[in-house]
Amino acid sequence: MQKPRPAAYGIVLFVLISSFTINRPPGSSAAGQDQQQPIGLQLLEQTIKRTYAVNPLFYRVFNPGWEGANGAIGNAHLFAVTHDSSLLKLYTSVLDPQKLSNGGWVDDRAWACLAEMYWWDITGRKNKAWVEDAKKRYLDARAEGRLSNHEGFWSWYNWPPKWKIEDKIFTNSNMNHMAHVACWLYEATKERRFYNDAMLVWNGDSKSPGIEKTYYRGDGRWEGKPGLAAFGKQLPWEGAEYGSLGAAMYRMTGDPKYKKIIVATAKRIMDPATGWVDPDDYYQLTMDGNGAFVHYILDAYLTAPDELPDIPDKIGKMLDHVWTNNHGRAKVMLHRLSDDAIRNGWNPSGGEDGYGVDQVGSVHAQSQAVRAFGVFAYVLQQKILNRW
Repeated sequence: MQKPRPAAYGIVLFVLISSFTINRPPGSSAAGQDQQQPIGLQLLEQTIKRTYAVNPLFYRVFNPGWEGANGAIGNAHLFAVTHDSSLLKLYTSVLDPQKLSNGGWVDDRAWACLAEMYWWDITGRKNKAWVEDAKKRYLDARAEGRLSNHEGFWSWYNWPPKWKIEDKIFTNSNMNHMAHVACWLYEATKERRFYNDAMLVWNGDSKSPGIEKTYYRGDGRWEGKPGLAAFGKQLPWEGAEYGSLGAAMYRMTGDPKYKKIIVATAKRIMDPATGWVDPDDYYQLTMDGNGAFVHYILDAYLTAPDELPDIPDKIGKMLDHVWTNNHGRAKVMLHRLSDDAIRNGWNPSGGEDGYGVDQVGSVHAQSQAVRAFGVFAYVLQQKILNRW
């Protein structure tokens, strides 16, 4: 497998620097901005390099399941920044998202669909094959009856509730990323059924509520049934996970209520006073799935950057804490220097809840790292472009 090389990001940085100089307002002083430009650009370059660094091990341990999909999402955002032709070649051939499996639980399918839709969007919205494949995956799950109100509210379920299988049938926020897929499919196809499905999951209908009335308590606070991590707990990330869906709903409808909710949620979850993140480095104290968590928070930021101005700095501290092994103080290995393997759990003392939190360099852990660093690189680029 040919490994993508960071051949293009130097050109990207040159173009960014040039545009900052050319587009500075007439008569404005360069002094204040010039002191900040290098800092932002250095952080962007560092983040790009770190994303490329974690990729080789991700490719070695790759599987075409939900883990591969998470890595594909991260690399789509890396491509958006670098325009690295070798990345595009890789994801239109060997690692084409169409080759990802549906898995068993419906959230596995959601990640595959989202990987396809991000690559469709970031590459210019021309590859209709990705849209058609995501559409088929989605409609097959819909036809199986995985979107249900049998518990009194509308939600996606890991398995069709009527199936007789030897597995627990339940819902949580992971499953409802199928509604996020529906938003993307509506944007790509303009087929009203996808719009209606997304609205059904969030808002419900005349008979049953959706997730907002079921879980949201106001002021960024969500409450659901407890359980073990993503294996029964309805809100494994305390509602942060609805940052991405809410951002998609806002983009789809223009209704400010979605924006208001995700802003309040991101503010609350990233406030150390709530007990979810560390007060200095802002890593999750109790959960895994860190790449997805980073993406949820950054989607809220991209929707309302002026209302969440401190989010990039907090995410930057979180990722630097991982890369430096908690500034050399971690009791468990967060970043293995020999091969840039990343631990699945990011608490430097260990002891988190979740799936395989102690794994270092596994496909789960490495795919989450690719997603975290890749999406953060994209956000930094957008922040720089919007500032200057």
